[in-house]
Amino acid sequence: MSVQEPAVRLEHDALGTVEVPANRCWGAQTQRSLQNFAIGAERMPEEIIRAFALLKKAAALANRELGRLDEDRCRRITAACDEILDHRWDEEFPLKVWQTGSGTQSNMNVNEVVAHLCTRMDPAAPEVHPNDHVNMSQSSNDTFPTALHIAAVLALEDTLFPALGKIIAVLRRLEAENEDVIKIGRTHLQDAVPLRFSQEISGWRASLERDREMLEAALGKLCGLALGGTAVGTGLNAPPDFGERAAAALAAVTGKPFRSEANKFHALTSKGELVFAHGALKALAADLMKIANDVRWLASGPRCGLGEITIPENEPGSSIMPGKVNPTQCEAVTMIAVQVMGNDAAVGVAASQGNFELNVFMPVIAYNFLQSVRLLADGMDSFRKNCLEGLRADRERMKEYLDRSLMLVTCLTPRIGYEKAAQVALLAHREGLSLREAVLRAGLLTEEEYDGLVDPAKMV
Repeated sequence: MSVQEPAVRLEHDALGTVEVPANRCWGAQTQRSLQNFAIGAERMPEEIIRAFALLKKAAALANRELGRLDEDRCRRITAACDEILDHRWDEEFPLKVWQTGSGTQSNMNVNEVVAHLCTRMDPAAPEVHPNDHVNMSQSSNDTFPTALHIAAVLALEDTLFPALGKIIAVLRRLEAENEDVIKIGRTHLQDAVPLRFSQEISGWRASLERDREMLEAALGKLCGLALGGTAVGTGLNAPPDFGERAAAALAAVTGKPFRSEANKFHALTSKGELVFAHGALKALAADLMKIANDVRWLASGPRCGLGEITIPENEPGSSIMPGKVNPTQCEAVTMIAVQVMGNDAAVGVAASQGNFELNVFMPVIAYNFLQSVRLLADGMDSFRKNCLEGLRADRERMKEYLDRSLMLVTCLTPRIGYEKAAQVALLAHREGLSLREAVLRAGLLTEEEYDGLVDPAKMV
């Protein structure tokens, strides 16, 4: 008969012994968190776990340089972190967002998994302890805000910016393709004076470029790290230059300009940099909502709407109305924008909870910030590929609206005055005349004079 493997093993912490599933790499504190915080379905974001792995690797390298950690333990800790970064142990990080506000249990989850992996590598080697070695020179109070900043920087630079750059490039192409298209402008949802369709698109593009500039401004602040402050910002139990060395190691590993935050008391309790950065994400969400709404209004129809542009027909739009196609990509973008705006409120309120020497709402900040980045990046990619790349101007419809517009009268005001121009526009509207017919009926201009003045190409 084969010997059955035990289902659990015993792990211990300061409070005593805990049963842990035998096939798991986590320890007692992770298990207690699973039992005590069975709340919701939202797990600690993957980006935070990866940031912790980078942080623990950098901390081990710094501790080795400072002579606090021996070469063998450093080698095994950094190797374990690399395995985590390679997604080999994703299921070993099951903890929920809704835990202690400092993120202590997630810090210990990483510490325990790294220590366990070190033992697996060489069971006969000296012990790697979760607290004494993996967490050396650190506290959850400085590691979680550090991981939060690392995750935010990587998410913005490596996930959001590529998606943003691609959508800007498509808008720039659409600009060039529609340079010769003149259409009627609209303000207050009412007819206004003409503009080039390329000029309208340029407004969309410039808005997204400005959003990127604001996010780039936020990045510099996010690169400051709390690591080295330990429990309350004093750096107790950490060498004086540990924060600087660990930040330098992180910069070397990631290629990002991370640095040690000068004032650790600020770094532990204030989350202003994240509020600032998420505000820029909210600005991006607001501009994307505006663009998506413009696109779906301009594409409304096909027969009873504006119909100035066409967008790809990706799927049937109705379960009852055959042939209906809806602007679904626009709707997805606008829903994402609403979610990001809600996340911004959560981030702002959470950041205000910096009581004394520590903010205790950090997991919910992490969850909302990183969700916003993911949604915006994915949403921009989808909107670009499934809508904007196939957007086309209906030149005939645009010209029809342009020719019918009464707001072309604006170019006559220098010649006939504002009041007479207004009277002519009202006459044309009430009696169903063209602007040209109304001007001639009123005897204000000759045909030649009107045709010489009213030229939409001169008005853009």
